Amino acid sequence: MPGTYIQPEFRVKIDYDKCHKCGRCVQQCGWGVYSFNERPIPDDSKCRACHRCVTFCPAHCITIEKNALAYKDNDNWTVDARKAIWRQAETGGVLLTSMGNPRPYPRIFDHLLLDACQVTNPSIDPLREPMELRTYLGRKPDAVSVEADGAGGYRLAPNGGMTANIQLDAPIIFSPMSYGSVSLNVHKSLAMAAQRLGTLMNTGEGGLHADLYPYQDRVIVQVASGRFGVDPEYLGRGAAIEIKIGQGAKPGIGGHLPGEKIDKEVSSTRMIPQGTDAISPAPHHDIYSIEDLRQLIYALKEASGYKPVGVKIAAVHNVAAIASGIVRAGADYIYLDGFRGGTGAAPQVIRDHIGIPIEVAIAVVDQRLRDEGIRNHASIVAAGSIRSSADAAKAIALGADVVAIGSAALMALGCHLCQSCHTGCCSWGLTTQKPELTRRLDPEWGAERLVNLVSAWSHEIQEILGALGVNAIESLRGSRERLRSVGLDAQMNAVLGVKPVGM
Repeated sequence: MPGTYIQPEFRVKIDYDKCHKCGRCVQQCGWGVYSFNERPIPDDSKCRACHRCVTFCPAHCITIEKNALAYKDNDNWTVDARKAIWRQAETGGVLLTSMGNPRPYPRIFDHLLLDACQVTNPSIDPLREPMELRTYLGRKPDAVSVEADGAGGYRLAPNGGMTANIQLDAPIIFSPMSYGSVSLNVHKSLAMAAQRLGTLMNTGEGGLHADLYPYQDRVIVQVASGRFGVDPEYLGRGAAIEIKIGQGAKPGIGGHLPGEKIDKEVSSTRMIPQGTDAISPAPHHDIYSIEDLRQLIYALKEASGYKPVGVKIAAVHNVAAIASGIVRAGADYIYLDGFRGGTGAAPQVIRDHIGIPIEVAIAVVDQRLRDEGIRNHASIVAAGSIRSSADAAKAIALGADVVAIGSAALMALGCHLCQSCHTGCCSWGLTTQKPELTRRLDPEWGAERLVNLVSAWSHEIQEILGALGVNAIESLRGSRERLRSVGLDAQMNAVLGVKPVGM
């Protein structure tokens, strides 16, 4: 009997007439696709279509093609469904996968259009007039006290009502990606870019490596259920602290980092034994109510000198009520992660079938907090497949203060979205701890690319603001009147608080 009924997903084709037989493809592949016997010999079953070999082949003689097998058509039993059954019949295990949900659910951002100004309310020229992208992450007071500054002006009075806020020069931060799930060079790239951009990166639940201490003023440190790397020094180094309750790619379950990715450096940073699996449970075992959450929030504030504390949650059906409780518990910001959010590893069934779209979560949370008169008590960070500056602008118009990017940031560093992060064999050196692979990413080069990406998106957001006739990102936040929908039904429009085109 054959060992497997599953045929390779991809075919590796080499034009041997052009091939230099240099063996570079053998060296570049993290999955061991190639062997060398006078010429490179590919094993199609190992290929993940990461295109590292294609990119670095000096002869440009390699082509990766989808395996065009003639499976019998069946709209109910798709090829993916059949392959999943064959794989589980062979292994008896849970199917793991990485990155975000690829299934063809509606992408609501693609059904939303931004309004524009023309004559009666003229647009603004973003090249010749100032366009303010600066925003602040944290709780805003109901009122402030001011005093004369002695020079004819005014200043905020001592204890005038303001709590700690973090200035962001653009409304874009980097999403949590833990050390261990990604390489140290990825973390360095993110931290260096955050410092240069005047924004923030997030450690994820893997602790803060000592090499990132110089960038600590631009780092959010995360406290997850596993408490990896958490101690008073760690809390004191972050610009803000984030309690991770859940994430969009796997709502309701915990995290798992395989032991083979726990090398000496990861072990030291996470404060766990080398080579052991890092398993974070689904619940925090000290949080079973909003009162428990409030106690943890204020414990972290006390431990850190009252730095901003946020709470990250997955977008689920009752997210508005959850967010209200989180704000009333004292959180300075809420991080909403939609069902298309990325992950280093998750059960495929969870990633593909649990959670709700980030667009819905933003709209209902923003409206609930407004209805309760507490919208100013916390900022909203939106994440879960923010793919462009247009997505960012639409998220802010729906009610977010800031957007967070993770998958897009990894793509800027070379990721080709092969969805195999959980294997630890990333040929681009991003989601691996193998030294021969991690050294492929130069942090300086990575930081430059991230700065370029966020700078480009920022310029595009300024262009959008100009077209809308406003000159500050604050004027767009929660302004759903500037959005119109195309192809959404009346019920979805009502949920989003958006009118259809023509109205």
